[in-house]
Amino acid sequence: MRTIIEPFRIKSVEPIRMTTRAERQAVLTSAGYNLFRVRAEDVIIDLLTDSGVAAMSGEQWAALMRGDESYAGSASFERFDAAVKRLMPFKHVIPTHQGRAAEAILFALVGGGGKIIPSNTHFDTTRANIEATGAEAVDLICAEAGDASSDAPFKGNMDLERLAALLEADGARVPCIMMTITNNAGGGQPASLGNIKRVAALAHRYGKLFIIDGCRFAENAWFIKQREEGQRDRTVVEIVNDIFACADGMTMSAKKDAFANIGGWLALNDDALAEEARTRLILTEGFPTYGGLAGRDLDAIAQGLSEIVDEDYLRYRVRVNEYVLERLIAEGVPVVRPAGGHAVFLDAGVMLPHVPPLHYPGQALAVALYEEGGVRGCEIGTVMFGRQPDGSERPARRELVRLAMPRRVYTQSHADYVVETILAVHQRRSELRGLRIVRQPRALRHFTAAFSPLLS
Repeated sequence: MRTIIEPFRIKSVEPIRMTTRAERQAVLTSAGYNLFRVRAEDVIIDLLTDSGVAAMSGEQWAALMRGDESYAGSASFERFDAAVKRLMPFKHVIPTHQGRAAEAILFALVGGGGKIIPSNTHFDTTRANIEATGAEAVDLICAEAGDASSDAPFKGNMDLERLAALLEADGARVPCIMMTITNNAGGGQPASLGNIKRVAALAHRYGKLFIIDGCRFAENAWFIKQREEGQRDRTVVEIVNDIFACADGMTMSAKKDAFANIGGWLALNDDALAEEARTRLILTEGFPTYGGLAGRDLDAIAQGLSEIVDEDYLRYRVRVNEYVLERLIAEGVPVVRPAGGHAVFLDAGVMLPHVPPLHYPGQALAVALYEEGGVRGCEIGTVMFGRQPDGSERPARRELVRLAMPRRVYTQSHADYVVETILAVHQRRSELRGLRIVRQPRALRHFTAAFSPLLS
């Protein structure tokens, strides 16, 4: 059938307050033109993130009632541990309250001054946790990713030649190699199974840990199944097993591809490193069988992991983004192609060529989408990535606006409304002006900075 239908029925609903343009303009002024500072009740369609905002299933709500809140030796942990290991065959699974906590523990142990940690592309909290230890986060994305308009199937791949050159020239400073799947900052683009395996082989040839940031692992596996030669007849679960079998560890935000509202984990194979991680976990998060989470949340994650690999769901999930992208492309809206697994990415740098990078075209476009239709997206450009560890600023590689689709939350008509909002802003794009930052913290400024519109 050509019609996209949600592979679930809706059992409970939450009202949306329909705001006016004048109300939204007042909200923007009050929030300092930072959409992270806008109250959720003032948003019509919230595409700020897909993290922690999924609708849980009936089985997940039932799992909450099974939660064992014992401080140590919780049965909920045993179910969680088994669910992770069914998909990711690591020896040690260490729960944390969310993905950035797993990153903080890992990089506190392997990072430090003078270290270099390469990746296809580090996302915001990963980069910040690396830099907080004094280490350098280096992005080695493949050349195909440089062309937003191309339909290359695996634009999340790592550049193997650049990685090999780095390891040959400066390998003593590299404690581990990371891969983010899918590549969030690069447009939600997947990495191929072949590339993942070749990165792992390079890491192991030079005696380095290979760590996967796996928060959208199921979406990446679906793209492998659909696009990579020899993978179409395999199940998503088989592909997921293969992805993680070649890794030495992973960080995970369960708030993405586990349908959970909170939670994450650090998984490792090295016994000594896992012991150090557990010790640090006790200092900062909690006992190793709860890791800062309630037992009921561990049970919800365990159930969510069984649901995320459902291929009917993954087909629908990706198809919604493809549908939105197809409509935008037909109207000449510049976007990152092909469609990502969790989001549609607008190319603000191309749409607003008259707004220079240090006037933040991505932020300007995101603000305009909210003003036009109450649609909240997220800038991924110079606001997020332009500030350097020494306090200087330089333009990001690309100026994007991410419209991240929460899992099992919005319907087809919501997607159509988002498209209408984008097209309305695109029609008046020449009128948009940039912004300046009037207040910002030293790190992760995009969460709390305040902006002021420029008049010309």
